[in-house]
Amino acid sequence: MLETIRNAFKIKEIRTRLIFTLLMLVVVRIGSQLPIPGINGEFFETWFAENASGAFGFFDAITGGSFENMSVFALNITPYITSSIIIQLLTIAIPKFEELHKDGEEGRKKLTAITRYLTVALAVMESLAMAIGFGRQGLLLDYNALNVIMTVITLTAGSTVVMWIGERITEKGVGNGISIVLTINIISRIPSDLTRLFEQFVLGKEIAYAVLAAAIIIAIIVGIVILVVLLQGAQRRIPVQYSRKVMGRKQVGGQSSHIPLKVNTAGVIPIIFAQSLLMFPVVICNLAGVTGGTGIGGKILNMLSQTNWFDFETPINNIGLGVYIVLVIAFAYFYTSITFNPLEIADNMKKQGGFIPGIRPGKPTSDYLAKMLNYIIFIGAVGLVIVAIIPIFFEGVFNASVSFGGTSLIIIVGVIIETLKQIESQMLVRNYKGFLND
Repeated sequence: MLETIRNAFKIKEIRTRLIFTLLMLVVVRIGSQLPIPGINGEFFETWFAENASGAFGFFDAITGGSFENMSVFALNITPYITSSIIIQLLTIAIPKFEELHKDGEEGRKKLTAITRYLTVALAVMESLAMAIGFGRQGLLLDYNALNVIMTVITLTAGSTVVMWIGERITEKGVGNGISIVLTINIISRIPSDLTRLFEQFVLGKEIAYAVLAAAIIIAIIVGIVILVVLLQGAQRRIPVQYSRKVMGRKQVGGQSSHIPLKVNTAGVIPIIFAQSLLMFPVVICNLAGVTGGTGIGGKILNMLSQTNWFDFETPINNIGLGVYIVLVIAFAYFYTSITFNPLEIADNMKKQGGFIPGIRPGKPTSDYLAKMLNYIIFIGAVGLVIVAIIPIFFEGVFNASVSFGGTSLIIIVGVIIETLKQIESQMLVRNYKGFLND
């Protein structure tokens, strides 16, 4: 990785792109520290300290602390991520969107424009809910229509600016702009999380206990990172053989290739879907100022909140953990089914004269790919569940709350690997250009 970056800085064009990316990320981090005018920072600091775990903790992690600071970038990139997922799902469900998706560059531009409009609409709705929900509880120094409107405009504008920065990084930087912004936000929270763990388990403890605690913390973090790297890189290669064709006096084709089926085909999407579905009622109740009680509604809210999982004194709360595991596995199958079409791949292989050794072309090939994919999805979903649950387990048992949980590490590892591949491809293209110019 370091060798790739070192070589990239030797090339002027790529060095310019890297510097531009770094400058844009500095702007994002500065905006994450600028507070919204007219808010009560002390109120929100106290409120967040009581609700830092669960959905709001993860939301704060992916916004890089912007939410906790209630800055102008408090919504950050989250409306864009949500709108992108919605458009991707609609591409499968609505024929018109599917046509745009297949309509080449012009169609993708239209989908991008729709995604931007939806991002602004979601930002307005989310900022309005925050301004009214938190404002009534004391977030706004003066809770009136003017301050609510100003807060909504500020949050919406901040989210739009972050979206614009992400697109500029994609266009003029190293690419993958939205994902890079998301990753730098998560990375920015790691030092404070490590400091919190150090103060909680190491600082002021006996030497033997402190050394053991530090060793366990390091081993767990390294172990999760290794597991994530393996999960992201693992794939099943399906061999493909192409038939020889006679063109004139020459025979062409006959090459061997493969279809790479990734173990973690859906990426981090199943975890995000599962968390969002479980925490939606909790978030709505928090915005409305409703907290859990002793009634059936309060018990359901307690079960849905991951801060109450692995609570052996109240085992009924672990029902929420079981639901969470089932949802992750179900969403892994669902998301893969709408993004990977075995029948389309089998048809394309048949048209190109390709076949899987021992499998007949056409529907038998499609059925074989679907069967293999089902096995692989389950393995990937189980891996996702393990990565996601390890931090939750230590939070529930040892009260070791951190923002860089399994979900965050999957995002970080995936984006870093993808960005390095893009930098290497840009270097390769540049070398080809130099060769052609010579």
